[in-house]
Amino acid sequence: MADQSGTTAKHAQGVQRREGIDGSAQFQTAKGAPPRTDTMTIVLHWVTAIGMVASLVTGLRIAADNPRAVISKWFEPILPQGEIWTVHFVAGLALFFCATAYALYMTRSGLANRISPKRVQVFMLTNASKLRWNAFNVSMNWLFYALVAVLTVTGVTLYLGYGGWIVVIHNVAAFGTILYLLAHLVGHFGYGGLPQWLRVFRPSRLARTAATRRWPILIGTLAGVAVAIGLVTLDLSTRDHLAIGKVAQPPKLDGVLDDPAWANAKVVSVRTQQGENLGGSGESTVEIRAVHDDKNVYFAFRWEDPTRSLRRLPIIKQQDGWHLVHDNADIADVMLNYEDKLAILFSTSDAFGGGGSTHMGPKPLADKPAPLHQRGYHYTEGDLADLWQWKAARGGHLGMIDDQYFGPPRAATEAENAGTARHQAGYWNDPGRAFYVYNYKGQPPGGYRGTIEVQRLPTDWKATEAKLGRVDLSPEAVDPEGAQWWMTEAETAPYSKELDAAIPVGTVLPGVLIMGNYEGDRAQVHGTPKWADGHWTLEVTRALATGSQFDQDFVPGRPLYMWVSVFDHNQTRHTRHVRPVVVELD
Repeated sequence: MADQSGTTAKHAQGVQRREGIDGSAQFQTAKGAPPRTDTMTIVLHWVTAIGMVASLVTGLRIAADNPRAVISKWFEPILPQGEIWTVHFVAGLALFFCATAYALYMTRSGLANRISPKRVQVFMLTNASKLRWNAFNVSMNWLFYALVAVLTVTGVTLYLGYGGWIVVIHNVAAFGTILYLLAHLVGHFGYGGLPQWLRVFRPSRLARTAATRRWPILIGTLAGVAVAIGLVTLDLSTRDHLAIGKVAQPPKLDGVLDDPAWANAKVVSVRTQQGENLGGSGESTVEIRAVHDDKNVYFAFRWEDPTRSLRRLPIIKQQDGWHLVHDNADIADVMLNYEDKLAILFSTSDAFGGGGSTHMGPKPLADKPAPLHQRGYHYTEGDLADLWQWKAARGGHLGMIDDQYFGPPRAATEAENAGTARHQAGYWNDPGRAFYVYNYKGQPPGGYRGTIEVQRLPTDWKATEAKLGRVDLSPEAVDPEGAQWWMTEAETAPYSKELDAAIPVGTVLPGVLIMGNYEGDRAQVHGTPKWADGHWTLEVTRALATGSQFDQDFVPGRPLYMWVSVFDHNQTRHTRHVRPVVVELD
């Protein structure tokens, strides 16, 4: 936005009038005086620059989370960490303000000629170096406007939940701004050297001409503020609202939405995107319904998932012993052989990043161990966010939903500080216990490349193998209906060489054990799933109020904000959406 043709400088050194390239009246500083720029242009220039840089570096942080990212990962050492979602969107809002204010200011101040496309024609009309640099700078201005327009359109589209090729275009435009910044600096230096760079630090009064209209600064500023406020208001007023209506007869939890209770329930559809797998699209639309009776709330979720996946890190016997079938299990970033999951988050905060709980980067907490997968942590700065996780192989087909939470970062253990165990910051389990454990001894980063130490073996391996159904370890395989990719305590015994010797090489066993029962606060959410025609349907229930400080109660008159995340046979790379669903109990 900086002036490169000396059109507004009127100060103690004096000004002189001349004719511009297109015949319009121009002003320039007196010979020998340092070039200056009008105050409003300088203010908008720097607000735009700060907003663009903030948007760019936070956007690169988000992009670097993609496992296939290349360019954004080059910048990782200098990118910000932590809760960067708020900065990213506020910076985008600042650019909306600047674009509106600048357009009106240029029109009303009579300075629109400084960025006239006609100036680009000078490339063909003259060999004068200064004029050609001026034309180059004007063309770079228009490139910047085009990039901002593309980023705005694609950013809003992503904000509304659309992904796919929109993500690619948004990223390309973001990388384009990096090239633009370099060209911008070179162009202005070529036009006037170091003094041209310094003019954005030398404000001057606006040189009024016949084209100048009244109050350009005031009207431009007010219009920019109005647009920013209008966008925030539009966003808040168009959020999806899920009203939890009361029913006389609660639904039967069987994974089929044919109950009368669901017939009149409002359906909210949430587009989620930028996850892993899901047929390569990384996207899944989640349909949400909810009702309640006098004691309990009932939710129904239906989402797209082309593969029914229950194989959470199976184990296979080879000539030298048992091995884990995995990719990146040692750093908690499995993307191939894993179970399907659905996460539902409730919070009293509607802040960006899931109520302010998402903190990205290889080490977002300076005083805590770095996350093993280098992707960031979930934690909150105050109130707890209630997390329900349905896990297909770890109780999800046995009626249980894992009741967890995001809270303040907890203290690290000795093993976590040593980097040999996974620290999870504020992501933790409600008090009590779950009934699933893993059928192998954990190994630190770099592990699981050789044999593993198995905890228990089936007393009848043939019967266990039969419960698996058709065994296909390719990531996109569909596990058959009724497949049981877990072993119970009753059908297993502690590992012994005798049991192991009876099991042939090539045998595949589940990596999950079901031992005992769910207990305490962690056992308060229940549900039943069903997969058919490329969709999961999950019906869930919990008491309206549990009395636990780790839960969010459903209370009339107090809205909660909800986010949902789909995991298609991956451990942490779930889909996401920005705008929360407002949940209100009728």
